[in-house]
Amino acid sequence: MNHRASPAEAREFLARNSDIRHVQMMLTDHNGVLRGKSLRPAELEALYERGRPLPSSIAALTLSGEDAENTGLLWEVGDMDCLAFPVPGTLMRCPWLAAPTAQVLIMLDPELGMPSAAADPRLVAIRVIERLKKQRLNPVMAVELEFYLLEGSSARSRPPVPVAPRGQHPHVYSIDEVEALAPFFDDLYRACDVQGLPAETAISEFGPGQLEITLTHRADALQALDEATLYRRLVKGVAARHGFLACFMAKPFGGHAGSGTHLHLSLVDEQGHNLFAHDDPAGTMLLRHAVGGMAETAADMMALFAPHANSYRRFCANSYAPLFPTWGINNRTVSMRVPTGPAETRHVEHRICGADANAYLAAAAVLAGADHGIDREIDPGAPVAGDGYQVTDAPPLPVHWPLAIERFAQSPLTREYFGKRFVDIYSAVKRSESQRYLGEISNQDYDWYLQTV
Repeated sequence: MNHRASPAEAREFLARNSDIRHVQMMLTDHNGVLRGKSLRPAELEALYERGRPLPSSIAALTLSGEDAENTGLLWEVGDMDCLAFPVPGTLMRCPWLAAPTAQVLIMLDPELGMPSAAADPRLVAIRVIERLKKQRLNPVMAVELEFYLLEGSSARSRPPVPVAPRGQHPHVYSIDEVEALAPFFDDLYRACDVQGLPAETAISEFGPGQLEITLTHRADALQALDEATLYRRLVKGVAARHGFLACFMAKPFGGHAGSGTHLHLSLVDEQGHNLFAHDDPAGTMLLRHAVGGMAETAADMMALFAPHANSYRRFCANSYAPLFPTWGINNRTVSMRVPTGPAETRHVEHRICGADANAYLAAAAVLAGADHGIDREIDPGAPVAGDGYQVTDAPPLPVHWPLAIERFAQSPLTREYFGKRFVDIYSAVKRSESQRYLGEISNQDYDWYLQTV
């Protein structure tokens, strides 16, 4: 499949937006951090025609932007340049910035981007999506992202301070809370309209200052993932314009709910018919086999669903974050939820990921699990009724970061779906982050041990 954008896209955009002064080209790294360059408008057409070289190490950086050893993308290849090209349909204005600015997602070329192409998260997602499409199974996806809105000074305060107009306690589904933030939401929706992002319902979530805006399902799963990536940046940009900090950490507060990424999935045939649709609330056998595969592969994929040390603080009982790879119907205590609704809307809501997950990699893991289950006709067993935290007959998810990294690194399944090079590179980056994190001496170390041992 050809994923390269036409230079006509650049020419037509600049003709309609002659005031643009800067164009930001952005590559998504393993951690979902956007990295790239700021171009002048005169450089844009050449980016579309010939691509732009980037150092191979950009595909294997830690969260803090440091080189990770043992990836094969650094000294081993002389940090050689690899070519990246624009993603079609992602060139758009950034209305929250003072100077007239545009942005465009870029992706490493699967051939000219060697050796880094194996590490590009978007290419990883494409490979799994195309594997499903070869079986005439077309994934339809939506991405729900929860986040905390914090006071702008929170970048320096410990703990951070939520923006909670109605007080520092939960206001779940509070219309008053949403109404009090109307100037922020108005600007956010306007920015989404400018960028063509399908933002819909706004919700005040369980924690103080915790919010969610739903994004519409897309028949093109890759489009849904691109939009989720752009949406995260937009939220941060609009929040900063209002003096706020939009926080997508999985667990920014010990005493409040964590933030998740909920991935909604159905599969349609070539005519667009939902293959999960059934009058039975549990859906078709295809849906159940997909769920069975997601459950069986969840532990191997945990390092993608929960990519950081903080990610694992979210997993605790009665937290709306699951502890077991279970499924249920209209049940928010399980990992794979089949929401209620008309038969034609039947789909699976995957609830394991934190808000800090890379949407491309998390979705690739979910789709790989679904494909695995469908291919092997895996029976997920009976759906969980009631409290999923009381399950006793299912192995728990690995909720210890180094253990999850090693399970991912050693899994034959991850290598089958994502390729050995990606698994080796991603694992090396995560090992580097884990070793550095565990090597830090925290304030809690001093509080607990300085005078007591």
